[in-house]
Amino acid sequence: MISCPVPRTTGHDMNDFWTDILNFAKDTTNRVGNRHLRDFGQVQGSEKADGTLVTQADRWADQEIRDAIASHFPSHGVLSEEASHQFPESEWCWIIDPLDGTTNFTRGIPLWGVSLGLLYQGTPVFGYIHFAPVQQSFHGFWLGKSELSGVENGAFLNGRPIHSSQDSPSQNHFFNLCARSTSVMKQPFPCKIRMLGVASYNFLATANGVTLGGVEATPKIWDFAGAWVIIHASGAVWVPLDSQPIFPLEVGQDYGQRSFPTLVAARPELVSVFKPLVEFLGKCGSF
Repeated sequence: MISCPVPRTTGHDMNDFWTDILNFAKDTTNRVGNRHLRDFGQVQGSEKADGTLVTQADRWADQEIRDAIASHFPSHGVLSEEASHQFPESEWCWIIDPLDGTTNFTRGIPLWGVSLGLLYQGTPVFGYIHFAPVQQSFHGFWLGKSELSGVENGAFLNGRPIHSSQDSPSQNHFFNLCARSTSVMKQPFPCKIRMLGVASYNFLATANGVTLGGVEATPKIWDFAGAWVIIHASGAVWVPLDSQPIFPLEVGQDYGQRSFPTLVAARPELVSVFKPLVEFLGKCGSF
């Protein structure tokens, strides 16, 4: 892999690197989010080959973010929803969703965001997702088994630490579905169901302790690269439903058509509660 000139020390150099990463993500997503707010509900969407919507706002934001990365981190690779879907040969790579929740955006529902995930050697280590309409910015660090240092693992909302819930399921607790997983409601479910229309927010609601879990039947890599970090750092559990490992991503692999059916649960004990009710989605969601 192409090496990035990032300091390998455990001192101030690495601390400065992570501070730079965080500030870049915050500034970039705020700038893009503010532009989206001006366009919100004013643009028309067109249908892509996979049936999802895309707007000029998506395309502008994608180019804006890619240009910012090229300027600030010229040795970093990029994989984005609206441009290249092939994972590049670079040690560091940003995965971009320039407008997560495009249908909400075009129909006037004020829940959509801008998502960035930073991968090291194919595995996410940093995520930042900004939801401009509700003024919520999630970020997290999860260094996993890498040799990286200089920052502690943690998940945050607007700069404050967040953790997944320790509650037990009841009809006063929530579980999130996506539009392609509504067949789950054909059977009794131990929580109230919600459907938010934004994959990343679906997952982050569990990281924030708002829901006890959620499922996405057909998320793409850009839908969750940033949220994956925050889920792990919050203490919640990420469960692939097709049993295939997601990370590290493979150099040269095209991820444009691959989906990753996923369950998230607030804590390990809830996996055995929720997984039997949703695991059938793994047999039809990945393609």
